[in-house]
Amino acid sequence: MARAQDDDLGRLREVWRDVLRRDPDQELFHGVVRAVLESIGPVLVEHPEYAEVVGRLCEPERVIAFRVPWVDDAGTVQVNRGFRVEFNSALGPYKGGLRFAPSVTLDVVKFLGFEQVFKNALTGQDIGGGKGGADVDPKQLSPGEMMRFCQSFATELAGHVGSSTDVPAGDMGVGPREIGWILGQYQRVVGLHEPGAFTGKPAALGGSALRPEATGYGTVYFTQRMLAEQDRDLDGARVVVSGSGNVALFAMDKVIASGGTVVGCSDSRGAVAEPDGVDVDALREVKDQGGSVADYAEKRSGATAGDGSPFTVDCDVALPCATQNEIGPDEARALVANGCWAVAEGANGPVTPEALAVLRKGGVAFGPGKAANAGGVAVSALEMQQAAGRERWSAEVVDEQLAAIMTDVHARARDAGERYCGDPSDLENGANAAGFLRVAEAMTSLGVV
Repeated sequence: MARAQDDDLGRLREVWRDVLRRDPDQELFHGVVRAVLESIGPVLVEHPEYAEVVGRLCEPERVIAFRVPWVDDAGTVQVNRGFRVEFNSALGPYKGGLRFAPSVTLDVVKFLGFEQVFKNALTGQDIGGGKGGADVDPKQLSPGEMMRFCQSFATELAGHVGSSTDVPAGDMGVGPREIGWILGQYQRVVGLHEPGAFTGKPAALGGSALRPEATGYGTVYFTQRMLAEQDRDLDGARVVVSGSGNVALFAMDKVIASGGTVVGCSDSRGAVAEPDGVDVDALREVKDQGGSVADYAEKRSGATAGDGSPFTVDCDVALPCATQNEIGPDEARALVANGCWAVAEGANGPVTPEALAVLRKGGVAFGPGKAANAGGVAVSALEMQQAAGRERWSAEVVDEQLAAIMTDVHARARDAGERYCGDPSDLENGANAAGFLRVAEAMTSLGVV
């Protein structure tokens, strides 16, 4: 038995060396792979038959990189780089968003795609994992430029996606408008009416009710399950939410609907503290007009704007919903010092490994993004079901299913944390273990593919 365990751990070390050798400069990807490899050792002791799939799991099934040429409003040809990483299809069609941001690189897309494999598995739905995007800045493009960019992007992507193959959705910088343009060009290229090839569409094109709200709502539902384990809830809680996109704004809405008070928020231009509570409708109006949280604060007598992190504000719960690596050790120490109960990741990878160590030492409950922000892809999968059946479900039906899925996601992570780590509160390792188990079983059943 001891020899078998040593062999399994040796296999993990060999996989890790191979990842470093093949992709020496992809530090974000390295981080998520290492986190998973460190989590699944106890799983392989119980299931040694899954050891042989680990190396395959860490290598994408397909990596697509392409140029995206488009013409700006001045008539000048611009060129960006697009990506689609189809990471794992053992459970079903590749599923994951498209991110348009200057920071998008192959490293970023592989990091997000690898996380997506486990996130999608945790939902219990039959979807694989993938991710894509382009290194364009949507904030710098006019609507006409954005449409032409999306059409050029879709022209190249069309040969690689479809309702039974790979079903992209939106992500940072890609909302229902952009998905509609991408879908329109896709259908033009393939010559088929196939609305199920993309999710996150406008309602007029078959988009699901609550899809824009899903990630933010789901993060709050997951947080409520975390707090219930502490015999707490959001009623009366002080909550800080970072970010200013759909995830953050709809998370704020759900926090307030649950009886909590949003005492801090942020965007890429700064942070705001408002002890009496952020007026989300007023903030949304400012953001819709192109303003910042600082512009919002100028209109509010009880709000204070600054350049620092929102996570230095006294709070009971922190929901980082902006981007990766926004909570480092300094922010984590501030959260611990201020008596924070729980941190749940509404974004992908916003808490650095160093910060997570500080939170754990300080006794702060932690909800990893692959579990806490799975609501978006969960409702995307529900949208796929609606498209396949040519059905439209009400917001109430979707919300009920979303809440149930997020409860199940928490239960899977908690139960695996208890079984393999001896700690039901270790949701990070529990989520990795639970996701790995589901994918590994499917991969083993398919043979060597």
